[in-house]
Amino acid sequence: MTSNPPLPMPYGPPISLELARTIVAAAEREAIKNQWPMAIAIVDSTGHLVLFQRLDQTQLASMEIAIKKAESAVKYRRSTKVFEDMLASGGVGLRALSLPGAIAVEGGLLLVKNDEVIGAIGVSGMRAVDDGQVAEAGVDALRP
Repeated sequence: MTSNPPLPMPYGPPISLELARTIVAAAEREAIKNQWPMAIAIVDSTGHLVLFQRLDQTQLASMEIAIKKAESAVKYRRSTKVFEDMLASGGVGLRALSLPGAIAVEGGLLLVKNDEVIGAIGVSGMRAVDDGQVAEAGVDALRP
């Protein structure tokens, strides 16, 4: 007997602008603490941009990448690191290349409240692991 995989976390109401500002502020503090020029994007549970912040001297490409990381995370209801790890594993993991809008670089994380996806954060500007660290600082602002 084969068991079915668990259902993905449901989408909830879209994140508020006020909460998005709190999350971006926390992510920005982490970026500034490390002197990393970063772009930080928040999308809501429908995949629409709610808030965008770019620190001085952030590379131009990072603006679009941050938004795309957030969109990818919310559309697929998973961290963009999942896709990065799929590609790194090779073999069947290479199928991630055919998923429309999937960004296979760390830095996109879900924003969850009351066990529902309310949006996602996307960060770009440094190494993928650094982007992930700044995104995680934003997510931490949701925790009590």
